[in-house]
Amino acid sequence: MTRIMGLDVGDKTIGVALSDPMFLMAHPLETIKRKKTSTDIEYLVKLIEANEVETIVVGLPKNMNNTIGPQSMKVMSFVDLLKKKTDKEIVYEDERMTTLQSERVLIDMDVRRENRKEHIDKIAATFILQTYLDRRKNG
Repeated sequence: MTRIMGLDVGDKTIGVALSDPMFLMAHPLETIKRKKTSTDIEYLVKLIEANEVETIVVGLPKNMNNTIGPQSMKVMSFVDLLKKKTDKEIVYEDERMTTLQSERVLIDMDVRRENRKEHIDKIAATFILQTYLDRRKNG
């Protein structure tokens, strides 16, 4: 049963989400604490293989005016390195506002401010992946 993986790549963490086997729902998987890029990619490749991922959806943090900024460039550089280690299809998904949406979900769930940090990135990855799944389903 193949799945689609969503990634929210940040400077300190990488949020990871997975689709269900029918590609309908995105579910948070984990937040990876960044160590070294090569180590991070090695770990992601293991997750990709273990979960039979066919496509990887990476959030691209565009500016509000739809331009590519420094953070987008960092994400694209990371993806270029990931592409050298996996032959899976990798697509970008606009991730503007996902952190704000994730924060709102955690507040609504009464998660204490000091505990939100450990969840926010995997929830953002879930929003990124769910946006992709919905658009894919609706053509």
